[in-house]
Amino acid sequence: MWGGRFSDKPSDIMQAINVSIGFDRRMAAQDIRASKAHADMLAAAEIITDTDNVALQEGLDEILLEIEEGTFPYRDEFEDIHLNIEARLGEIIGETAGRLHTARSRNDQVATDFRLWVRDQLDGFDASIARLQRALLGQAEAHIDTLMPGFTHLQVAQPVTFGHHMMAYVEMFGRDRSRFIDARRRLNECPLGAAALAGTPYPVDRDMTSSALGFEKPMANSLDAVSARDFALEALSAASICATHLSRLAEEIVIWTSAQFNFVSLSDKFTTGSSIMPQKRNPDAAELVRAKVGRISGALLSLTMVMKGLPLAYSKDMQEDKEPVFEAFDALSLALAAMAGMVADLTPQKTNMEKAAGAAYSTATDLADWLVRELGLPFRQAHHATGEIVALAERQNKALHEVTLTEMQAVKPQIHAGVYDVLSAAKSVASRTSYGGTAPNNVTAQIVIWKKKLSRVKT
Repeated sequence: MWGGRFSDKPSDIMQAINVSIGFDRRMAAQDIRASKAHADMLAAAEIITDTDNVALQEGLDEILLEIEEGTFPYRDEFEDIHLNIEARLGEIIGETAGRLHTARSRNDQVATDFRLWVRDQLDGFDASIARLQRALLGQAEAHIDTLMPGFTHLQVAQPVTFGHHMMAYVEMFGRDRSRFIDARRRLNECPLGAAALAGTPYPVDRDMTSSALGFEKPMANSLDAVSARDFALEALSAASICATHLSRLAEEIVIWTSAQFNFVSLSDKFTTGSSIMPQKRNPDAAELVRAKVGRISGALLSLTMVMKGLPLAYSKDMQEDKEPVFEAFDALSLALAAMAGMVADLTPQKTNMEKAAGAAYSTATDLADWLVRELGLPFRQAHHATGEIVALAERQNKALHEVTLTEMQAVKPQIHAGVYDVLSAAKSVASRTSYGGTAPNNVTAQIVIWKKKLSRVKT
């Protein structure tokens, strides 16, 4: 495609390091979309004839059909998807194909294709995360008042409900969706028409191509248009945070399905066995989701390292921008689908969770709060007195509600029989009525709010 300047072909090594068709073929549909919009604009601006545009449009449609049917002849000698399509277009419609590249460069072409591809992926993530949120909502609604222990430091802290725990992830993934939406809004400017780096002398209508491709507006600076990859970095950053949330939930599923916890079970659909231990049921799907964050966060670092030392405008280094994004987004897409499936598949073991919810003196804070409310003690004094009562119970291997009133009164004589009203896990949960608390009525109210929000999301 640049043979006029060169008298010899590239070496085999140069060809090997330069070729990208093995991975950038994934942008074929976006490349054809952008080329069709560009051809329409060239015709409208009378840069090419309507007859030429008809031929270009028909040829590009034929190529798209070949790609969809798997018959398109990808060839390494044309190095990337852009040159492959242009070469094939020439085979189909002849020398008119050469008019398509008027007033554009591969620099603005690839920048446009890449933005279109990332934008399509972000739209898909929005729908995928919404599906996961709906699965979490389903579990929350079924277990609004199912007790379980809440943890800090992975030590039993206070009783909560399983529904409340599920809703925590609904909130987290809601923020992930908003990050992807924000990233999409910022990337939604069109580079096409910036040409190589300085713009073009042709009377192009960049607003026309921008609008045709669904962008909000053309990018305002031609240098920035061809050299910016912050849109991909931002998308990878949002993907890394989302993957971290997936990993945290996966970790909890691994813990909860262990024999030591036995809080939930997964069916055969999302577990595997052992080649040597026939009793095993391994939460491999959760473990693999947990591992995906390494691949996704690694992609963010990889692209950051590619971009950090590049001057404006385009450098060939930027050919390395796509593979990490493709791989990371594949990993995230699979992880989201797997997690939505696992969440829907979970069967909470209510008896085990409820027993654990009242263990390890989980209502000690409720006792301290009762001492403040009923006896008027400063919280620090109440905390100290509660600690003494917990130590007493621990020495006698008793639960808090098994400590006698006489024994409690030995610590604080003012304590009366009403204290036993707050020492059960169920009453502890029911008392947490502050906004955002675990009380079942709160959980119900949040489920209603999120159902309404998610009803507006197409999946």
